[in-house]
Amino acid sequence: MKKYILVILAIGFLFSGCEMDEPAVTSTDKGAIFGSAEGLSAYSMSFYDMFLSASDQAIVEQSLVDYGATNTLSGFTLLNSFSENNSSGWSWSDLRNINYFIVNCTDPAVPESVRNNYIGLARFFRAWFYYDKIRRFGDVPWVDHPLNPDEEAILYGSRDSRELVMEKVYEDLMFAAQNITRTADATQCTLITKWVAYAFASRVCLFEGTFRKYHNLTLTTSAATWLKRSEDAANEVMKQSGKSLNNNYRALFTSDNPPTSETLLAIASSATLGVKHNANWRWTSETYGTGLNLIRPFICTYLQKDGTPYTNRAGWQYEDFYQEFQNRDTRLNATLRYPGYMREGKLTLPVYSGYARLGYQPIKLCVDATIGDSQTESTHAIQLVRFGEVLLNYAEAKAEQGTLTDADWAATIGKLRARGGITGGLTTKPTVADQYMKDTYFPGISDPVILEIRRERAVELMFEGFRFDDLRRWKCGDLFKKSWTGMYISGVNKPLDVDHNNTHDVIYYTDNAGLAAAVALSNNANPYKVKVSTDPAATIIQVHAAGNGTGYYLAWYTNNDSKKVWGPKQYFYPIPVGALNNNPQLVQNKGWENGATNDGN
Repeated sequence: MKKYILVILAIGFLFSGCEMDEPAVTSTDKGAIFGSAEGLSAYSMSFYDMFLSASDQAIVEQSLVDYGATNTLSGFTLLNSFSENNSSGWSWSDLRNINYFIVNCTDPAVPESVRNNYIGLARFFRAWFYYDKIRRFGDVPWVDHPLNPDEEAILYGSRDSRELVMEKVYEDLMFAAQNITRTADATQCTLITKWVAYAFASRVCLFEGTFRKYHNLTLTTSAATWLKRSEDAANEVMKQSGKSLNNNYRALFTSDNPPTSETLLAIASSATLGVKHNANWRWTSETYGTGLNLIRPFICTYLQKDGTPYTNRAGWQYEDFYQEFQNRDTRLNATLRYPGYMREGKLTLPVYSGYARLGYQPIKLCVDATIGDSQTESTHAIQLVRFGEVLLNYAEAKAEQGTLTDADWAATIGKLRARGGITGGLTTKPTVADQYMKDTYFPGISDPVILEIRRERAVELMFEGFRFDDLRRWKCGDLFKKSWTGMYISGVNKPLDVDHNNTHDVIYYTDNAGLAAAVALSNNANPYKVKVSTDPAATIIQVHAAGNGTGYYLAWYTNNDSKKVWGPKQYFYPIPVGALNNNPQLVQNKGWENGATNDGN
């Protein structure tokens, strides 16, 4: 169910089509809508339906990520499984609705400042619409008015340049930020404010600046200009909005009323109104959803509490589930089921025999109550824009320009890490590159500041919908081909006490004889029992030798590693074949021509 369910009889007929042409509207109808602030406000609420539902927003990172393993490979990165024939997203109905409003919001009976406020709101959503299209397809047609039936040259014309469209997006965002009068939404943060516009501008500009930089795009407006725009927009929020980091990180993602200290924009639900979502169901069920587990190479990027890399500590390669959670960034515990995690008063381990194939079961977007685990009963708010992201945008924009100071570091990355319980390295920039981060994730980056900002961004924004775009803008798509290896276990065919509470929790066994022997040794009558194979070609959970002579790493679908593909063309989606058939002047994105599939080229 969408966040907003609106029945506005006076304008309902405006939303009945799906083309970009203008509907027939009488002067009486238009006067009722555009002749008063109340009419403009009622119409503007229709824009919010562009946002995903809470259920859909909560799972935007359940498949196309590099730091997780799922129960199936994503079609976009699975060899020869994606082409123009199953692409989507070439829809323009939302744009028509927005442009109709902007063009007709001219009635002098409404004060200009009031009209500009609502035009600013419409232009914010137009920027939101086009940002999505540019990220997905690259060049797209720019349309800034409702098309008439005789304007086929535009409706069926060619695509406009990225340069033109993104400059228009920036103009829309600046108009929105400067003219939207709302500066606070003190209850649930579900409405667009001036600070949401600036925060979103910092996101858009950072994406565009880094995309142009790392993809070597030689366009009229430089990458540096876009990065400065991101910095400036983020700075407005940091200096003027009154927002700050909420002390409780997990509360941002489990509260019905999101903490307004940090939240800028959220999708809210209501048990009273019967507006609920299924986030808990999707993040706890092994059959409903992708069963996303984190992989251990990413778990190893969480810092120790003293601010040093986890991979600096002796024996880190062979630490078990309990050991690897000790003295770490507390966001690890706020993201995954951890040793000692409780649900409704009961000790709750990851479901090793089901959801937690690799040992790491997410909790960040789940509440601890179990009522929503098998039905649509969740009501906690889902974040869309928050202050923590703004700090990251500011830090990265300045670092990419080479202008980040120690004071900037302390005000951004330092504050985020301090909230995670980290005590060291909070006030000065790093001067030495972490070799693990460089080798495992970003071999092309030597700047220790940029490496650490990328680490921080991944940890802080986990599951919030940024990772796919981050890796694409940094031109790091090959990371989507990473092997799915999980937690370290000390052995197979024996009972394991993974949380060190003197009770055996799980048995990983290779055959029935091994299981029987392990059960006989167990002090738990009902431990999780998981069959595994030492064969790297096995389709069940695998165990790979860890290198210390006795232990193993869990692994999943590594037999399919050769089927994971990433090529230059996958930085954009193909234009859907239906759009190409309807408009012969469209040119398919490079590499996707004539029905080509994702073959890694």
